[in-house]
Amino acid sequence: MIEPNLLRIVVDYRTGEINLRVLYRSNGESSHGTKKRAREIQALATAGLQDALETLREGRVSVTGSSGFSTREDSLVAEAKRT
Repeated sequence: MIEPNLLRIVVDYRTGEINLRVLYRSNGESSHGTKKRAREIQALATAGLQDALETLREGRVSVTGSSGFSTREDSLVAEAKRT
């Protein structure tokens, strides 16, 4: 049995909402549109976002790419502190 494994979260801020695209591996037990699948995705996204915030607060952050002048898009890599 494969435990759900978070691979990527893309956060898109829109007027009045936040759109999350969550990529993960799963054993496939929960079907599309079910409450079980919604809970699974919500738990993965919540844990992933909490881990990302902790890493940003505590880790070293490097800008790895940037574009634009007044409307900007930058890519960040945050290295988590090793314990």
